[in-house]
Amino acid sequence: MKAAELFVQCLENEGVEYIFGIPGEENLAMMDALLDSNIKFITVRHEQGAAFMADVYGRLTGRAGVCLSTLGPGATNLITGVADANMDHAPLVAIAGQAGTHRLHKESHQVLDLEEMFRPITKYSARLLMPEVIPEVIRKAFKQAQMEKTGASFIEFPENIADMEVDAEPLWSKNPVTPAPTQDRIDAAAEAISKAKHPIILAGHGVVRAGASEQLAEFAAQLNIPVTNTFMAKGVVPFRHPTNLGSAGLQAKDYVGIGFDKADVIICVGYDLVEYHPYLWHPTKDRFIIHIDFQPAEVDAHYGVKIGVVGDIKQSLQRITEQATAQQETEKLRPLRDALIKDMNEHAASQAFPVQPQKLIWDLRTAMALEDIAICDVGAHKMWMARMFRCEQPNTCIISNGFASMGIAVPGAVAAKLAYPEKKVVAVTGDAGFLMNSQEIETAIRLNTPIVILVWNDGGYGLIEWKQMSQYGRKSHVDFNNPDLVKYAESFGAKGYRIEKTEDLLPTLKQALADNTVSIIDCPVDYSENLKLTAKLGETVIQL
Repeated sequence: MKAAELFVQCLENEGVEYIFGIPGEENLAMMDALLDSNIKFITVRHEQGAAFMADVYGRLTGRAGVCLSTLGPGATNLITGVADANMDHAPLVAIAGQAGTHRLHKESHQVLDLEEMFRPITKYSARLLMPEVIPEVIRKAFKQAQMEKTGASFIEFPENIADMEVDAEPLWSKNPVTPAPTQDRIDAAAEAISKAKHPIILAGHGVVRAGASEQLAEFAAQLNIPVTNTFMAKGVVPFRHPTNLGSAGLQAKDYVGIGFDKADVIICVGYDLVEYHPYLWHPTKDRFIIHIDFQPAEVDAHYGVKIGVVGDIKQSLQRITEQATAQQETEKLRPLRDALIKDMNEHAASQAFPVQPQKLIWDLRTAMALEDIAICDVGAHKMWMARMFRCEQPNTCIISNGFASMGIAVPGAVAAKLAYPEKKVVAVTGDAGFLMNSQEIETAIRLNTPIVILVWNDGGYGLIEWKQMSQYGRKSHVDFNNPDLVKYAESFGAKGYRIEKTEDLLPTLKQALADNTVSIIDCPVDYSENLKLTAKLGETVIQL
């Protein structure tokens, strides 16, 4: 068989369901082989959209999303999405065609050293130089991508290798089992928690990847310890859970606002440093930190771990719960939770127009079912969504906060709908992020993947203006103009809605969610609320 056919068989062996990408001259053999495969090829309109789709698919399913490009500019267009997946620890395998190996040694049309280009932004990067190694390279790429901490892999596939004959077969596909934590670390953590006067839990995205949400909620409830989550771990403990203090990471004074300043023991569960810098929640460097994760802690001056419980997170939480003594005080951080709930409820009946961010989120949460999925882009709206969008389940509000690239919401929503066709999916985006990858509306229409795109329209880069006004008291070059988004939607064959008074927002959201098509809602937003929030909470942490 041809090497390209073996390559596709190896992908099938890994359980690949979709490949997101664009055909090109240097991946002709693979595109032809895919015609005889049960893998569905999703033709997109830009390679960055393909990478974001694979990114979100991997994050939602735990299985590596796959994206494909041709060489040169096609491959470089993948880079932002691949880097996003790697820093957000979403499993992804990127594949790029390449020129024949006979011209890789010299200056040649569209040739770049892709293996080296992708190496700094992946866990594994390889070039196929002979067809016989295809099964090993693909198995390693998927193993690395799906092994904790999950991330991205890259494979460069020269066109002459793809056309060669080969006699080989896929390798047995199995990912390693995470080892159990050692008993001495369990004992030490349980003892420290039992002696703590004011412990607090910081839950990170590793809890979601481990599928350990239920165990964390039980841990917090049984030991009576309050929980705050990173942006990427929203819903890891249901918001209705009495121990839930909401999300940390919106502003510098979370140290006080969330209660880290009162804590003597901080229990970090599945926490990745890239999610929320330790110097912001542990500026004093004097608290007792317990690290519970698949891997030992990253080195950081503000993350001085006293006890590291390394191994399967579910087992670690269950075994510590069985041994530790529960906290006796039950209401010590209740005022923090009450203040957050009051904040969320305050604008529920607001009729102010343009729509206030708090009202936008209130109506969105009201319109969506708890199991539905919101894919949040990056911008000022992300900060509001992270703080105020209530989640009762993990992976129902996807926020990119490692690489935090704009433009993820629209392609990400398409991937989410493919992964979970039974759920409603909303892309929550600013007008800037929306237009960065709005071409994928055509992809959504063509695939018949109904999604709602809620555009927070302020005619500018609102998050940057927020920071400019906070630091310098004036804005600089952040304004732009938008097309008529209703006509823009209709030009794709989608439905377009424009909010012209606040009382129309909730019924429009409900109608759009009921539409069996792609719907775009143009909603003017009042970002004067940004500076009010800054004044109320302290300096905003802008993690772009």
